[in-house]
Amino acid sequence: MDRRRFLSRSATVAVGAAVVGGPFQGLAAHAADADGTGADTRHGRPGGYGPLKPVADERDGAVRLHLPDGFRYRSFTPAGSPMTDGAPTPGKHDGMAAFRGRRGTTVLVRNHEVNGPVGAFGDAARAYDPATGGGTTTVVVDRYGNVESSRVSLNGTQMNCSGGPMPWGSWITCEETVNGPDVGNDFTGADNGKLKQKHGYLFEVPADGTSSRVPIRSAGRFAHEAAVYDPVTGAVYLTEDNFGFASGFYRYLPPISPWVGGRLRDGGRLQMLAVKGRPGTDLSAAQRPGAAYDITWVDIDDPDPVFAPGTTNDQAIQAVGNQGRAKGAALFSRLEGAYYQRGVVYFVSTQGGATAPGETAPDGFGDGRGQVWAYNTVTRRLRLVYESPGSARLDLPDNVTVSPRGTLVLCEDGDADNFLRGLTVDGRIFDLARLEPVVGDAGAEFAGATFGPDAHTLYVNVQSRLGMTFAVWGPWHRGGF
Repeated sequence: MDRRRFLSRSATVAVGAAVVGGPFQGLAAHAADADGTGADTRHGRPGGYGPLKPVADERDGAVRLHLPDGFRYRSFTPAGSPMTDGAPTPGKHDGMAAFRGRRGTTVLVRNHEVNGPVGAFGDAARAYDPATGGGTTTVVVDRYGNVESSRVSLNGTQMNCSGGPMPWGSWITCEETVNGPDVGNDFTGADNGKLKQKHGYLFEVPADGTSSRVPIRSAGRFAHEAAVYDPVTGAVYLTEDNFGFASGFYRYLPPISPWVGGRLRDGGRLQMLAVKGRPGTDLSAAQRPGAAYDITWVDIDDPDPVFAPGTTNDQAIQAVGNQGRAKGAALFSRLEGAYYQRGVVYFVSTQGGATAPGETAPDGFGDGRGQVWAYNTVTRRLRLVYESPGSARLDLPDNVTVSPRGTLVLCEDGDADNFLRGLTVDGRIFDLARLEPVVGDAGAEFAGATFGPDAHTLYVNVQSRLGMTFAVWGPWHRGGF
């Protein structure tokens, strides 16, 4: 979208600010199918596309996805395969966004959530930190997953989990870590002493170029997950996935509009969400149907703290969030994917809610199987859109996007089979795809779902050591997408 079109759309949004709220405005916290009135999730449900069946990959004939009747797919750029710039494709494909390319193509900017001091992929001389193996790749494809070109667009970062597309034509990629030479190791066998730079920041990647590899430090050093931009308030909203501890919901207020120079500037103000009049509210716990809260924002005084020698990774990863919680910020469980639509930020709490009867609470902070929240940026009101009643309905949602009809697409990161689920505007969950188990790579999961510019194709990653990207197309008009 060019600048003139974006400003025109922004004006339209601002004029209609009194009625923003998105398609889920009236939805209760527990969806209509939570009482068992919907069909079994494994056999399709209202709003869906019917039962799933194994479908062969059009690239090589292998079965990697289970899809409804009439849907097809092609995988591309698997980990280790050479890109057109000569660099090997890194693994751990994760968050992703689609931009309009030339001659009907789609430009995908894609994260790679690689941890540890394993060395940078691509040209190490250009890397932010030559010791680390995360970053982004940019792939130009057609609507059927045929690759035109692929290249390194950011290297030398670490644990690039999710992020968000910016309407001025950039992808903001987020590091889900605070590793660096100044903090202790995050897992047994790691060696942060080999790192050359501090990590835990946002980086901007132009869709038509490469990143400057300069971090946006004022947006905080914490376990970043996703980022979305709101043209009404001019804020970038940020989620935090702090696996073993409470997480927060943030906003970054840039010092200059991103439209000045076409990029997100450092030097702004970081804030954290708090429930108005109820400091320290624990929103990771089970919520009543239709739960809603008026919220306020508290300032983070030191978004990029200096750590004393001997600081552990657990201490460092809570340092920014603890500043907000000391001022009354709300507690969430593992905030992951986020998406902006019509004045509302939808975001996912992966382990929010109560433990379902007969199930075991997952490891980490939070006992439930997932929540979906909606924050109205104009009214400053937070609502619970959906809370999973158990893993059979929704199992640990992660990345999220939205279809042209307003249905949310949720990528699961569950303990058993992982699905792409749809959540319709009237609160019905249905299955779109199931990932065939990856031999020798049990942690494989869906990530980075995003529709192409013409909505013909859903692009989605499998996040694993043997990761790859899929282009999925079919009769979308038959169901909720």
